[in-house]
Amino acid sequence: TDVTALVEEIQKREPLITTSCMQHVIHLVQRLQEKLGEKENHKFSLFKVLRTHILPLTNVAFNKSGSCFITGSYDRTCKLWDTASGEELRTLEGHKNVVYAIAFNNPYGDKIATGSFDKTCKLWSTETGKCYHTFRGHSAEIVCLSFNPQSTLVATGSMDTTAKLWDIEKGEEVATLSGHSAEVIALSFNTTGDRIITGSFDHTVAVWDVGTGRMLHTLIGHRGEISSAQFNWDCSLIVTGSMDKTCMLWNALTGTHIATLTGHSDVVLDVCFDYAGQRIATASADGSARVYNAETKQCIAKLEGHEDEISKVCFNPKGNCILTASSDKTARLWDAATGHCLQVLEGHSDEIFSCAFNYKGDTIITGSKDNSCRIWH
Repeated sequence: TDVTALVEEIQKREPLITTSCMQHVIHLVQRLQEKLGEKENHKFSLFKVLRTHILPLTNVAFNKSGSCFITGSYDRTCKLWDTASGEELRTLEGHKNVVYAIAFNNPYGDKIATGSFDKTCKLWSTETGKCYHTFRGHSAEIVCLSFNPQSTLVATGSMDTTAKLWDIEKGEEVATLSGHSAEVIALSFNTTGDRIITGSFDHTVAVWDVGTGRMLHTLIGHRGEISSAQFNWDCSLIVTGSMDKTCMLWNALTGTHIATLTGHSDVVLDVCFDYAGQRIATASADGSARVYNAETKQCIAKLEGHEDEISKVCFNPKGNCILTASSDKTARLWDAATGHCLQVLEGHSDEIFSCAFNYKGDTIITGSKDNSCRIWH
């Protein structure tokens, strides 16, 4: 595309872009073009094996820049690690049971939330490891959590069938999202932070207004438990994965069903959009992953090669690569357009249930049942 023409087009629709900052925007768009044009042939190699949790890990997560990451564990702690050195920076102790769900308040990264089987959620300082608040109110295990994009709220989902919104500053409950008839096991804010979705074992996904805590829509159609649910970047679509072996696409504004993405021969364990919201990746217990075009709803690639179920799938930030984590003890990298396997990350001695890219897309972490976490560059 002609960069100048494109920026002039953007300027017509965006009053914030004045003539004085035109050159800067043109420069940014040129940089973006270069970035997208770079050829991907990066081979990842093992940088470090981290083994200090005394029990299996539950989850791994990067901060926005990828300079550090956290691991949650059955040993009741969450640990903070330095990515560059592989050094443990601190251990967050205080939960009385499994630390199951963990998150940074990205893009800021100065706070960490941990959700536990002890029914509480704790908010910590990344810098000091100090516990700011312990959120009490759920009557069963907390199994998922997320910060809103503004970093003013943390949402928790529980086996008690509810989700709760908590105020980070005040340390108190803002709302209880009641309406599901079974466990809430997935939740996700949209990018503007005014909506949140909750996925439940009751086969439905609920869309809530964050400001009022009111349920706006119930997405009904799946015939099995929900495994994951996500908004696309512009908040117009929701994708859901289910134990009924399908993935469904919904209109986020109206709650209406748009399409059912079929093809898997076993339960769908994870779904995600790429950052542009143009592609959807699904991971299944049938040992394969699939890529669908969000516009045409067609399956554009089948990622075949794992020897056991795939529990996690994610796109790299650029959207041209997909990372999968499997029970076959390997993680794999795939070409998102062709489904061609680019690399197998081997070495774990038990199933890998968690994997993540850093924001630049040049570092990967994998978390395994073998109590270890691996950093790949």
